[in-house]
Amino acid sequence: MPEPQSPSEFPGGRALFRLSTEVSHLNHGSFGAVPLPVQEAQTAFRAEQDADPDTFFITAPDRVAAARARVAAHLGADPEGLAFVANATEGANIVMNSLALAEGDEILVTDHGYGTVSAAAARRAPLRTVPLDPLLPDEDAVRETVLAALTPRTRVAVLDHISSPTARLVAGPRLLAELAERGVTTVVDGAHAPGMLPDPLAGGADFWFGNLHKWAYAPPGTAVLAVAPAHRAAIRPLVPSWEDHHGFPRSVEWRATDEYTSWLAAPEGLDLLERLDAAKVRAHNAALAAHGSALLAERLGLRPLPYTEGLAMRSLLLPAGTAGTVEEARALREEIAARLRIRVLIWPREGGGGIRLCGQIYNRPEEYERLADGLGELLGR
Repeated sequence: MPEPQSPSEFPGGRALFRLSTEVSHLNHGSFGAVPLPVQEAQTAFRAEQDADPDTFFITAPDRVAAARARVAAHLGADPEGLAFVANATEGANIVMNSLALAEGDEILVTDHGYGTVSAAAARRAPLRTVPLDPLLPDEDAVRETVLAALTPRTRVAVLDHISSPTARLVAGPRLLAELAERGVTTVVDGAHAPGMLPDPLAGGADFWFGNLHKWAYAPPGTAVLAVAPAHRAAIRPLVPSWEDHHGFPRSVEWRATDEYTSWLAAPEGLDLLERLDAAKVRAHNAALAAHGSALLAERLGLRPLPYTEGLAMRSLLLPAGTAGTVEEARALREEIAARLRIRVLIWPREGGGGIRLCGQIYNRPEEYERLADGLGELLGR
């Protein structure tokens, strides 16, 4: 069978980043990377803060609100229903801190959920964990599995928008609608959605949070929490502040002399994405991830997981007995980094884990080819 045709390199993509050329960065989905124009914007805000701290912090709440409005416009969100937070984990904890739950209520999560998000839910109520076979063929099969797991005690469902390890859509609009019809409050972990999906808030969840520092090109420490109108008055910030009298979203955003330059620079990342042509960027990144997945399948015989079209991440199952524990997955990840100078995500699973590849405008097809060649040698040993 012929190998897949290599996608073209994105014009000027690599020049927008300061990434080391000694390493192939095929793991954008974990930590992201900040483009130079966004770095420069954040540096300018830091210079303002250093030059006149009083003015900077006195005006920060209004400037953060203005930056939030720009981000909301890109995401198709109501700026009064959106708040900046540090990351998806903080968003999850704010939501769980604000839910009204009674004795005997339970929260549904899946075994694909991010660990710290599920941990936040576990602090509020007993969890009902739904196993999702990574080989479920499509979104309908995922939806049916989740709905079948509901019980009369299920009050909240915490679901990935796009699952981190397996890189597939979970909280689709139809599933969210059917959960709402059953009286289940929906909480969506959209860590990978902003920037990767053209309309990340279209599903209509009660609560949704997503990182901007991944696919939306924002600096680290930048995410947003979206809350449906019916729940906004109930939001309780994790730490009280002088802005509490304003209510959500300012009560969540203000942290006194905290770091605000990441949030102020965040709109620049989404502006850059639009200038590059967001649809073109998404198509390019998805094609690169598909190219890498096809190479690993063809050359190494790894089994690709079912995927959602248009996503810039793909996952494949590793051979049985590989990365069966968290420790084994970390060891293989670091061996790939040390020996091959390539960064990927290795995720654990009993009996055999998986590998996740990402595509970004700074990546080139030959980086995936080098991974396919080198990984074969490592797995063979």
